[in-house]
Amino acid sequence: MSIHQHILEQVITATAEPLIVVRVDHPDWPVTMVNRAFESIQGDACRDQPFADVVEQLVGRELALEISEAVRSQQETSFPVEQAGKEYLLALKPLCLPDETDARYYAVFWRGSGGNAAVASSDMHHALLKAKRTIRDLTRDDPTTGLLNARAFREIFEHDWAVAGREKSMLAVVVFALDDFDAYVDVFGRHAADSCLRRVGRTIRRCLRRASDVVGRMDGAKFAVLSHASDEAGVREFAERIATAVRDLGLHHPRSKIAKFVTVSYRVGAGPEDGPPSDFLERLLRKPAD
Repeated sequence: MSIHQHILEQVITATAEPLIVVRVDHPDWPVTMVNRAFESIQGDACRDQPFADVVEQLVGRELALEISEAVRSQQETSFPVEQAGKEYLLALKPLCLPDETDARYYAVFWRGSGGNAAVASSDMHHALLKAKRTIRDLTRDDPTTGLLNARAFREIFEHDWAVAGREKSMLAVVVFALDDFDAYVDVFGRHAADSCLRRVGRTIRRCLRRASDVVGRMDGAKFAVLSHASDEAGVREFAERIATAVRDLGLHHPRSKIAKFVTVSYRVGAGPEDGPPSDFLERLLRKPAD
């Protein structure tokens, strides 16, 4: 049995919990529906805006990055948040038709904690979801940096490549390589090298322009950033800002041929293009940096 869209809109509008519906088969993840309860805490200006931008404004960048990763992973999950002086459990639910394997839409709603029983139930629910995320993170995260590992990054890249091809939009990848990193390891040892990788990885992550951008650690001393960009020139400016931020860390590197500090070189690629996405990414990883 199908439900007419107008009826569905009325049901969503009448829902007491703040709720939005997000289209996730589009590169920008636009907000397509907003109910009155959500408008009371945010207004209706977020309609048609990228979900990553909306949620970042509401909960801050760090949590927005976690929420975006959950959406990319097609998870049903929740996060404790505070909004307008009230505590909520921000719940994410993928919306799938019976014959679909990937969700085209996500329902995002703010569950209030109305009483001790509700609080206890929410706490238990969140603890369970946190445990599930921890198990997932063991397979998706790089143990040294805490960023996505190479396999997880490739999965996201190939998924977004397909979406960008369908929507005729641009997808950009920037591969960063630490300069003369083998020499750094020889001087300072593996423990210091791991610390260096963590600091560089955190710096790249902080420089991401929006929560829907993704960064992963690839093999060795390489990082890859995935961005839904509008032009390649803007991506190169973005990459240069990251390179400057890494240099500004001032991490001493006595054997660098470029500077006396840790630096990164980068290579930019834009697609989609003909051929498998894996070939596109491997070319970027293999070729010398720009």
